[in-house]
Order: sequence, then C-alpha cells, then structure tokens
Amino acid sequence: MNNKQILIYGAYGYTGELIARKAVARGLRPILSGRSAAKLQPLANELGLPAIAVSLDDEDVLARTLQDIAVVIHCAGPFSATAEPMMRACIKSGTHYQDITGEMAVYQQAHALHAEAKAAGVVLCPGTGFDVIPTDCLAMALHKAMTSATHLTLGFDSDSGLSPGTAKTSIESMGVGGAVRRNGKIEVIPHGELTRKINFGRGEKFAVAIPWGDIATAYYSTEIPNIEVYIPMSPRRAKKMRGLNKFRWLLRMNWVQKWLKSKVDKSVRGPTENQRAEQKTWVWGEVRNDRRGERRVGRVVTANGYDVTVYGSLAVMEHLLGYEGKGGYFTPSKLCGHQLVEKLPGSGVIKIGID
Repeated sequence: MNNKQILIYGAYGYTGELIARKAVARGLRPILSGRSAAKLQPLANELGLPAIAVSLDDEDVLARTLQDIAVVIHCAGPFSATAEPMMRACIKSGTHYQDITGEMAVYQQAHALHAEAKAAGVVLCPGTGFDVIPTDCLAMALHKAMTSATHLTLGFDSDSGLSPGTAKTSIESMGVGGAVRRNGKIEVIPHGELTRKINFGRGEKFAVAIPWGDIATAYYSTEIPNIEVYIPMSPRRAKKMRGLNKFRWLLRMNWVQKWLKSKVDKSVRGPTENQRAEQKTWVWGEVRNDRRGERRVGRVVTANGYDVTVYGSLAVMEHLLGYEGKGGYFTPSKLCGHQLVEKLPGSGVIKIGID
C-alpha cells in the first residue's frame, strides 16, 4: 500500500491538513498539493512530505501531474468550481478520485461522468466525509431492511459547528432554496417549508428540511424515489429561515455571495482537537411504504463531523488502494458497503427497529 502514491489536494485547508496529519500518523507519505506553493511548503516541511503546487485551470497539466498517483483526496473548495476539473483530470490520468464535498451539484456531476470513468477504470467517489458517509450508509441499511420502501427521510443532530467550507456551501444554497426528491425528481422548495418533530437519538426535537447531499446520493444508493433530509432547529430560527425566501434573488448575486463568504473567512474557525473529542453526532433515518403501512427507523451515533471526514476519507482511500473492481461513479456505501460508518473511530453500530 505504501508504494502507491496518494495526493491530497487542498492540503493546507483546515480539513485537508487534518487528513494529511492523520495519514502521516498511520505511516503514509501522501503528496501535498494545492494552488499555492507558499501555503503548501510550511506544512510539507513540518511533516517531511513532498509538495506539488498545481492549478486546476489546465486539465492537461493537472492530468500529467496525476500520472503516477493512485488516489486523489480532493479537499479544495468551493467544489462547485473545483471538483469537475479534478474529476476530468483523474479520468484522463487513470487516478481514482474522492472528495469531501457536501454539494449536491458535485454528486450529480460525478454521476453524469459515470460512463467516462467506467471506460477509464477510474472510481469517482465524492462525499467521503461527514457529507455523506453516515447518512448514506444508514440509507443503504434501511433500504436493505425494507426493499419495497417508497419514502426515505434522513437527518442528523450534531454538536459540531460548521467548517469554513461547509459554511460557504450553505451560503451558496441560500439563494437557491431547499431541496427534496419527489417521484424520482429533485424539487426546489422554499427555505423552511417542511418541518416535523424527530427523535434523532436524544429526545424529540423540532426539525426543518435542508438541501443535504443525500437528496442526490441516497437516491443513487437506494433508488427510493422520495427523499427528505432534516436537522433540528428552533421554531424561531425556522421562521427567520423562511424570511430569507423573499431575498433569494439578492442572495444569488455574486457580490453578495463574495461578501458573505469573506465574513466566513474572518469568523469561522474549525474546533480544536479537545473540542472535537467532546462532540458527537446522532444520525437518524426512516423508510416507509405507505401503501403497505410499513415503517422502519434506523439510528447510528458517530464522532463529530470533522473526525468522520478525516477517518472516512482515509478509510475510502485505503479501500481504493486495494481496489480491483470496475470504474465509474460510486456513493460511499455502494463502494465500501453500508458497514463503512460502523468501522470509523467514534462510531457505533447501526440499529434498525420500528421506532
């Protein structure tokens, strides 16, 4: 395994650095990469690792850079701008691709590249972090428990705050609206339109539907045609969220997006190691077949989102280093099985019942 080259792109970002440090702790020597040599070199010097600065603007140059790389762990957002050029370069160079995005459009793009990736023998597996390993694995487990399910609802209750990257992704969705899947098709809905009470695992809470990546990925994993994803939120905050709907046109404007993202850069910082150790996430899911009156509920407790992303990315990377199957687009559960989440440090066992 150590003879196969791994490249971490965006290694000087908060999560990219965590992944790099943990890889070194496991005895691996990944190549660190990103756009800025000045930002790369201090971390590379500290960890004693090689570093390559390369832009995503020239696909041919990028593909040549990846020629001897077995797996890329792509950590540089915004993924709406960076994922496609990296995926295309990986297909051209014969390099397996994974990333830590939660952006629905990236999952759709990877799915659209399935045929090209399959022909090249390259795996495309975006979402190998907290977005979307826990919910994707739970969705797959629930589907196995009820293969006739027509409705899938997922959600999570987390003590973790948003990373800078996730915060920026949330800002991008503010001008678009929420999202659900209805009869196999993704539908945009107003912010805060769907609410319900859910016991994620530590008592019933008011919850609101959000445009989480599983609206795409859980469908690719299970083919269940109706999907919603929820997080807990106070009714007061949900009301404020609904108030954004009248300003969605404004929130889509480039200058507003840039201004809001600049605020993130100044104010959002990832937690310390001690803070992460104290944070957990409660993941919940429900499948139904209303015609038959059937319902199953599943839950799993994981570590905080950052640690899930670090350990999940490395678990998928290790799987890909020994992978001998077909290429194409895969969700984490389709590539590694729904037990993947249970193997991550800090995670419990998926439990499925009627309530």
